[in-house]
Amino acid sequence: MKQYIPTLKRTKLFAGVNDDEISAMLDCLQAKLLSYKKGDYVFRQGEPIDKITVLLEGKLLIQKDDFWGNRSIVNVIDIGEMFGEAYVAPESKTILNDVIADADSVVIFFDIRKIITVCPSACDFHSKVVQNMFFAISEKNRKLIQKLGHLSKRSTRAKLISYLSEESKRQNRNTFTIPFNRQQLADFLSVDRSAMSSELCKMRDEGLLLFEKNRFTLL
Repeated sequence: MKQYIPTLKRTKLFAGVNDDEISAMLDCLQAKLLSYKKGDYVFRQGEPIDKITVLLEGKLLIQKDDFWGNRSIVNVIDIGEMFGEAYVAPESKTILNDVIADADSVVIFFDIRKIITVCPSACDFHSKVVQNMFFAISEKNRKLIQKLGHLSKRSTRAKLISYLSEESKRQNRNTFTIPFNRQQLADFLSVDRSAMSSELCKMRDEGLLLFEKNRFTLL
């Protein structure tokens, strides 16, 4: 587990906490390391959740299927990002979505109660982790607001323009890659894949953008 300390150090949860302090907290927070193959479920909708997770390797998708199998991708969890903090409150009950490995992944689990309950010694670095978790929740809320902005657009083209423009600004370049394949992008924006692909081709022909797989250039 200690081989992942450099990765943990770069996460928002452990920002400002040094290697020795992280090492000491792994036992304190009852850390548990698990590996998943692509397509494995990390969590299933309806399960109770009492852990905060941090992705150390791979990629996870937060998604939801309706009764007829239509899929919506709620969010992506990349290396260093955490999940589960939204379920800290006791009344949160069970998880609302599935969390699935989109690639072979390694995840570390921390006991939520151990994180939010500062130990008797009140060590500074534990208090720092609690503060970091609050900031991370705030950042997650901001991203959800951004996604709602994309979904609020009325047309497929408007949703694409909103999302791709935001990614260009976030990565500070007009050529960038996105974390989705075509089907995943359609699921993320809640649009039909064929209609979206057709719209992308029209935008390319009109000189608005270029694309190859998940790499885009805005013109």
